[in-house]
Amino acid sequence: MKKEAILYEKLDGVLNCQICNRRCIVSNGKTGFCGMRRNEEGVMYTLNYAAASSVAVDPIEKKPLFHFYPGSLSLSLGSVGCNFRCPYCQNWTISQADLEKIGTRDIPPEEAMKMAQDNLCQSISWTYNEPTMWFEYTYDSAKLAQKDNLKTVYVTNGYMSEESLDLISPYLDAANVDLKGMSDKFYQELCQARLEPVLENIRTMHDNGIHIEITNLVIPGYNDSEEDLNALVKFIADVGVEIPLHFTRFYPHYHMKQVPPTPVATLEKAQKMAMDAGIKYVYVGNVPGSDGENTRCPECQELLINRDGFSIRANNLKKDKKCPICGEKIDIVV
Repeated sequence: MKKEAILYEKLDGVLNCQICNRRCIVSNGKTGFCGMRRNEEGVMYTLNYAAASSVAVDPIEKKPLFHFYPGSLSLSLGSVGCNFRCPYCQNWTISQADLEKIGTRDIPPEEAMKMAQDNLCQSISWTYNEPTMWFEYTYDSAKLAQKDNLKTVYVTNGYMSEESLDLISPYLDAANVDLKGMSDKFYQELCQARLEPVLENIRTMHDNGIHIEITNLVIPGYNDSEEDLNALVKFIADVGVEIPLHFTRFYPHYHMKQVPPTPVATLEKAQKMAMDAGIKYVYVGNVPGSDGENTRCPECQELLINRDGFSIRANNLKKDKKCPICGEKIDIVV
């Protein structure tokens, strides 16, 4: 569905898109980097308003969000397009697809709310592709969700513009930010982007009271050096030691099938580094059979939430969100 976009500026014969930190300059008849915004005779249109490529009812743990209404369901919606070009993207068939060549279904914001309620979802998540790519839709939907007492979630690369984040923040309850690495070299070569805007947006989300969790996909030979991991751990600890941090295992995929899976020892090393730095909740993901996705008390290490994949086997947290053994207050939204 085509709709006039927001957050763009008319310049001399071109349009400056201000949705993300690419800030594309778009000539008449052309689209921006993401392919979802087109200049038509001096008016910017978003081409994928309400156009859903993927719809599912997911456990909130799949986002992954482990400290935000654990055990609840989330209506997950994805569209088409991305402002990154990651050669290892798990969802490249939609994130890097041509809107005209992929099947989508129009789901207006009102219909999305009803779908969430009918499926007993506690939240709506915009995921699978970068949510900023259909920002107008997520913004309209988030405002409705707040009225309907539904929580809202972005699963994002964190590259939205300052203007976009300012607009969505009052209506955004949680976000999982994919912090891909801690060097500009990584972002430039693998994502065709920059690191600093992502770091700044993480700080802003935290300051704005949005519940955030960070995911770092550890890729052998690219972002797994001690220097990289130390820089990431230090950054998260400086922003907030209560922020859950997920180190996840890389598997060969898309254009990076020649890269081997992440050694489990590397993930465990990263986890220890983060815990030694004072980060309270550090998880290891994509390792079947591991207990790296269980929540433990940061003070006494008591097992609080026992997970099996995306399912919760047992939740031993008290209603007051305190550890039943030592009384430590656990940073979790329930």
